[in-house]
This record gives sequence, structure tokens and C-alpha cells, in this order.
Amino acid sequence: MRVLPRPGGHLGWPVWVAVLPVMAAAGELGEPVVPSPHILVPLLLGLVAAATGLVRHRPPAPFNRGAQALLGVLMGTYLNPAALGGVAGSAVPLVAVTLATLFICQAAAWVMVRFSGVDRATATLGMIAGGSAAAVASADDLGADGRLVAFLQYLRVAMIVMSTPLLLSWILPGARQGSAGAPDADDVAPWHLVGGHDQMWGLLVLAAVVLLGVSLGRHLRLPSPAMIGPLLVSAVLTVTGVAHGFAPGGVLQTLLFTMIGLDVGLRFSRRTVWRLRRILPAALACTVAVSAVCGALAWTISALTHIPFGDTYLATTPGGINAVLATASSAHANLPLISSVQSLRLFEMTFLAPLLIRLALHHGPRDRPRTR
Repeated sequence: MRVLPRPGGHLGWPVWVAVLPVMAAAGELGEPVVPSPHILVPLLLGLVAAATGLVRHRPPAPFNRGAQALLGVLMGTYLNPAALGGVAGSAVPLVAVTLATLFICQAAAWVMVRFSGVDRATATLGMIAGGSAAAVASADDLGADGRLVAFLQYLRVAMIVMSTPLLLSWILPGARQGSAGAPDADDVAPWHLVGGHDQMWGLLVLAAVVLLGVSLGRHLRLPSPAMIGPLLVSAVLTVTGVAHGFAPGGVLQTLLFTMIGLDVGLRFSRRTVWRLRRILPAALACTVAVSAVCGALAWTISALTHIPFGDTYLATTPGGINAVLATASSAHANLPLISSVQSLRLFEMTFLAPLLIRLALHHGPRDRPRTR
């Protein structure tokens, strides 16, 4: 049955409130076989609905802004002070690796602009390693094409998720592999809304962090204020230990990722799908090149610091942080090291991507306007 929009333009809020749980359930069904299923499954279903004309409008803007704010809070809590302190002795080479990864991603973005016709903002967000959901959620605010950003980001995530267990079994023979899902370190119940055991207190802190972060982001004129503001407030609370247990978890995190995936999927059209076929060769080449260079950096850091190559490889793998951490845990790798480097890069990439886009657009030649 064809879902028709209201004369005013958008489907009503009750429709979207009913659709999100259905999409979340579809993501659950894809858990065993699809990487990042709560983003990719709604994205694919939304793509089909939009390309066939079943749904012609995206969710209301407040849904998207709320998802950005919650995602910022979640990413801010990834900074683990104890884990960071445990790898302080290797801080210099590890920080150097994260910066080198940033330059590698910028080189890949230049290749995408030069040889596939993708605009500079979209290429920068699409090729940046770390924070794929954040890159997709902030695309509109940064003048990028969220559809192409999602395609480039999740192409890399899918390749990383599928190849990491195989490569790890070769690097660490005999390592026991597990399923590539999110690590369950906090033992969050599926029905929980936040990661802590005191749900009421956690929700109150979460609401305060979101409101304060969004207000701060707008006041300071930060790029993507709805996400970067809550990210900074959440990171400060996490690092200082002032508050904990307020990160979106359980069903709220599932709905958050579902909202991001569905919003992107509904932007696709037949013309967009055809364009993806045109840029696929360049996207595959750049993704493989970025992964290979990161692997070479991991080998170099292993030689300089005498950290096992398997640990440095997992720490520098460009993307798929939840799958990487789950794989590291099942393989009994150095989880504090891996989570620290991955979280540091996630935070760094998310914060620096908007600045890099503005800098590139200010000093570089203007991109040709995108076809609407």
C-alpha cells in the first residue's frame, strides 16, 4: 500500500513514532548477518521505500536533531580515563598514528574529488576513518550529501567487519573468534534506556547533557552544534568522573541508530542509486588503500613499541569500533590499548572533520554544484 504524504508535506509524527520500532525490529533480525544492523537495515529499507516512491518525505527535523544530540552524548562517553592512563607510555606513537590516519583519509578524499566527481565536503566526511554514524548524521549541517557519505562510510565498515576476523586469525593463530557485535561491558539490559543501573537518574543527566550541550554548541557556533556540543559536555563529565551511566543504551541506542539509518535511506532516489554505481570503483580503491596503509602503520608501531602486531592492527583499523572491540575481546587482545586508540581517533575525527571541511572549502577551489 502506498504511503502518501499530507498536503502540507510531511507524514504525521504518530506515523514516524510507529515506524521506528518496526525498523528497529528489522535491525534485530539482521543482527547475525549484517554489520551495524540497526543502521544498515533501516537504511536499506528506507532506500527501497524512497526509490520506489512508497515514501516521499524524510522524518521531521526534530527527530534528526535529537538523534544527533544523543549520538554526541554516546561518543563522548567512549573516552575511558582508566584505559587512556594504561597506555600513556605509548602515547606519542599512538597519537602520531591517529594524525597520520587523518592525513591518509584526506588524501583518499582528494582522490575521490579528483576522479569520481564527488564534492569536497562529501568526500571528506565519506572517507574519514571513525565515527561513521556521526559523519552521516552531521552531513546536512556541513553541506555534504548524506547519501554518498553513508555509502562511503558503510562500504568501509562492511569491509572492515568482514575482513577483520579473518585477518586476525592469520595474525594471531589460534585466537578464538566471536560474533561481531557491540561489546557488552556494562551489561545493559535490552529494555534499558541508558547504560547505568539507575535509569531515572541516568535519564535526568542525559536530558541535562543534551540541553546544555546543544545550547553550548549554538552559543559557541560550533560546527554541527546539535552533536558536537553534547559530545564535549559528555566527554568532560566522563573524563572527570563527575557523572556516569547516562549514555544511551539498550532500546534507546537501538532507536537512535535506527533513526540515523532510516533518515539517510529515505534520501535516496533512482538517480542517486545510479550515481553510486559510477563512483563504486573509486570508492573501493580508496577504501582498500586506506585500510592497507593503516595496516602498514600498525606494523610500524608494533616494531617501534614492541606491542604485538595483532593489538596494533586492531587499534588502528579504520572504522567499525564496536565490531573491532568485540573481536578484540573474543581474541583476548589488549582491550585497554585498542579501546583507547579507537576512542581517541573517534573523538578526534568527529571534532576535526567539520574544521577540515571548512578549511578545504575556504582555501581550495569551489566545487561544482551538486545536482539536486
